[in-house]
Amino acid sequence: MSLLTTRRRAFLKAAGISIALPAFESLRRACGSERPAPPPVRMVCVGNEFGMYPGAFWPEEAGKDYQLSPLLEPLEPMRNDFTLFGHLDHGLKGGHFAVHTFLTGVKSSDARGMPDSGISLDQRAAEFVGSQTRFPAIAVGSESGLHGGPMMSWTRNGTRVPPIAGPRELFRKLFVEEGEAAKVTERDRIQLRGSILDAVLGDAHSLKKQLNTADTQKLEEYFHSIRAVEQKLRLDSQWQQVPKPAIDTQMPEDEGLARDLPKIYDLIALALQTDSTRVATIEVGGSFAASDLGIKKGYHSLSHHGMDEANISLLVQIELYQVEQFARFVGKLKSIRQPNSDLTLLDSTMALMGSGMGNANSHTNNDLPVILAGGGFRHGSFVKYPNETRSRIPLCNLYTSMLQRFGVETDSFGGSTGTLSGLELS
Repeated sequence: MSLLTTRRRAFLKAAGISIALPAFESLRRACGSERPAPPPVRMVCVGNEFGMYPGAFWPEEAGKDYQLSPLLEPLEPMRNDFTLFGHLDHGLKGGHFAVHTFLTGVKSSDARGMPDSGISLDQRAAEFVGSQTRFPAIAVGSESGLHGGPMMSWTRNGTRVPPIAGPRELFRKLFVEEGEAAKVTERDRIQLRGSILDAVLGDAHSLKKQLNTADTQKLEEYFHSIRAVEQKLRLDSQWQQVPKPAIDTQMPEDEGLARDLPKIYDLIALALQTDSTRVATIEVGGSFAASDLGIKKGYHSLSHHGMDEANISLLVQIELYQVEQFARFVGKLKSIRQPNSDLTLLDSTMALMGSGMGNANSHTNNDLPVILAGGGFRHGSFVKYPNETRSRIPLCNLYTSMLQRFGVETDSFGGSTGTLSGLELS
């Protein structure tokens, strides 16, 4: 490799630019290799606001031959395609307010002192993807709800990534080409925002010599925010020239999160299949209308069931529906064969389902319900980790393992103490 090539790569890496060259058949032949490149790794994270009722979620025995619990029964056909993890959490308290740490492992108030600054798992993976896909990451859900929803996706500077509200807008974003006039307007917007950023950066740099240490740190955080916007503008400008994938699917209508969930999963599968994105999150919040499932009581009120059997029965119906849709999604990924490969889309997609709430009735955030399917790991077991306080394993150990599988060169994430033992590639 030439020194010039090395310097160019170093510059691109330092600038946060990641551009993948196409696979040239002639170069492969010249190198004596006919094997196609392996498919890219993907990641989908699904989280709900109120967890899962423990009495219907956790199996009695761990191991390979465990009996699936009532809430896990929809996953029976994919039994060997997922792993259930017991006694994993972030060691945090806070009830509903700690739910937002599900994919970060840290509270926002503590994030400043952390190496990853409170960035969420999906956004850390999106940083690695860079400009290789039109959308480095996609978040879908609803802004409404008693507590604002699970709020799963967070940038490195502590800003929540607002979810796309509903399948209609998601479809438009992924597959609908804007008219030429709209494209011109968008190009003008990108250029204007770039000019504004240049002016703002000039003003900020002129202030730097006048600031004390504390204010300098604040300014550096500000610069980081600006750089993130600059990256987004570069990405928008690049993909303005690339047509969106053409698919044979009608634009769906929004009917409320409960009825929309199957459509959202189908669109996420299409987004992965067309390589429009490799990272996606789905937030299932308090706006999930139980009435759409024929249940007259509200989802949030049922999560505080007070051990009333009638309320528990209704709550389990809501949670069972969510697991059914996740199982259907996993099955769909397994049914999609990847081009020039014996692998399915599930083989290269890590599909995580869980919550930052362990028991909504008691507002506890320990023993989080966590399922990981696909991704090329060896699955089929219920793995229980130590329950004693001093021996507990952080959930972020799983996230570190997932990031490494994704291709990120890291030995830690959030509050991890390493990678997760017992999780091996197949």
